[in-house]
Amino acid sequence: MAIVKSLMIFLLAGICEIGGGYLVWLWLKEDKPFWYGIFGALILAFYGVVATWQSSGFGRVYAAYGGIFIVLSLLWAWKVDGFKPDRYDIIGALVALIGVCIIFYAPRTIQQ
Repeated sequence: MAIVKSLMIFLLAGICEIGGGYLVWLWLKEDKPFWYGIFGALILAFYGVVATWQSSGFGRVYAAYGGIFIVLSLLWAWKVDGFKPDRYDIIGALVALIGVCIIFYAPRTIQQ
C-alpha cells in the first residue's frame, strides 16, 4: 500500500509541475492571458508542497521524481500537444522508470 500511495503522490506532483509549467508556457509563448501565468505559478508552488508528502528524504524523492517526470512529460506532450513519442522516447522512459524503482523502492537496511 505504501508503494501505491507514493506513486499517487508522484503522479499528483507531476500533474502539478507539468500543468503549472504548461500554463506559464502558454502565457509567455502563446500569448495567453496573464492569469494563465499566475494560476500556473500557484500550481507550481503547490507541486513543491506535494513533494513533501513523500516518506523519504529530499534527495531521493527528487531523484526518483525525475524519472516519473520524464514519463509524465512524454504522456502530456502526446495527449495535450499531439506529440507522438517514438521508440527511443519509450525506451528512455522505461529506463528512467527502472531507475525510479531502484532509487525509491529498493529495500534498504537503513531508511533515510
